[in-house]
Amino acid sequence: MLIVPELEIADLMTRQAAFDAVEQVFAAMASGDAYNFPVVREAIGHEDALYGFKGGFDRAGLTLGLKAGGYWPNNLEKRGLINHQSTVFLFDPDTGKPSAMVGGNLLTALRTAAASSVSIKHLARRDAKVIGMIGAGHQAAFQLRAALEQRAFEKVIGWNYHPEMLPNIEKVANEAGVPFQAVELDEMTEADVIISITSAFAPSLMANHVSAGAHIACMGTDTKGKQEVEAALLARASVFTDEVAQSVSIGEAQHAVAEGLIQESDVAQLGAVINGTDPGRISDNQITLFDGTGVGLQDLAVAASVVDLAVRKGVAIEVDF
Repeated sequence: MLIVPELEIADLMTRQAAFDAVEQVFAAMASGDAYNFPVVREAIGHEDALYGFKGGFDRAGLTLGLKAGGYWPNNLEKRGLINHQSTVFLFDPDTGKPSAMVGGNLLTALRTAAASSVSIKHLARRDAKVIGMIGAGHQAAFQLRAALEQRAFEKVIGWNYHPEMLPNIEKVANEAGVPFQAVELDEMTEADVIISITSAFAPSLMANHVSAGAHIACMGTDTKGKQEVEAALLARASVFTDEVAQSVSIGEAQHAVAEGLIQESDVAQLGAVINGTDPGRISDNQITLFDGTGVGLQDLAVAASVVDLAVRKGVAIEVDF
């Protein structure tokens, strides 16, 4: 079995490699060549942590495995560790033997950012100029860096529950040479693209905060009860997702479906847009929304790519198992 430690990931996985892996997985899911296993996610009753497993099998890429991990909200304050902790395990689909163990923290950040970036590529207006950020935590910086590569954005606007954290994303904007402005939520109407990346259980972005023609990537809701945007916004939008079953059960769509504002059949796969079997955006006035719930196949795809790179660069550790 090969081991690729967390400390090696930064030198192995690029944003472009993560983007390519996630885009290919979305396409494979939509064509029926890959599928995710049911998600297990539980509050463990210790340190307020959420822990679980996401896995799947990609027949096209012959990638089988799972990610084990979760969210420890006290890590940063108590221990100086990031709150999200995870490890990816890959298995030989021909024999079931474990083939690799890969540090999953940076990979999770990169693949989550890649997912919203893929949605921007395929759904946002080509002339999008202003990008809005809701959330300014650890993951928000990854989101913004990836998103800025998809359009010629001329301005970044941002809002966060804790305004003192906004310099985290202002720094990313400055590094990219794009002006940044802190705004109130009702000023998000200026944005052509909005990324929401919080861990909230109550909506902050409301339907009247979004202008016609905008694209919204909702990236923080991955658990029952979580909610970043008003359910009425999904009723206004054309809704796309990574995995429909997850979208309506643990994603943003869970609330709109529960309120009877949309049905499961109203939620489309982003992979179908990539494959060309769904038209995606069909007008400049259309609001598109990507419900990024996070699927195990994304983690497996980027982990498999990392293992290949680690082997080529001689940094993978081989152990008997």
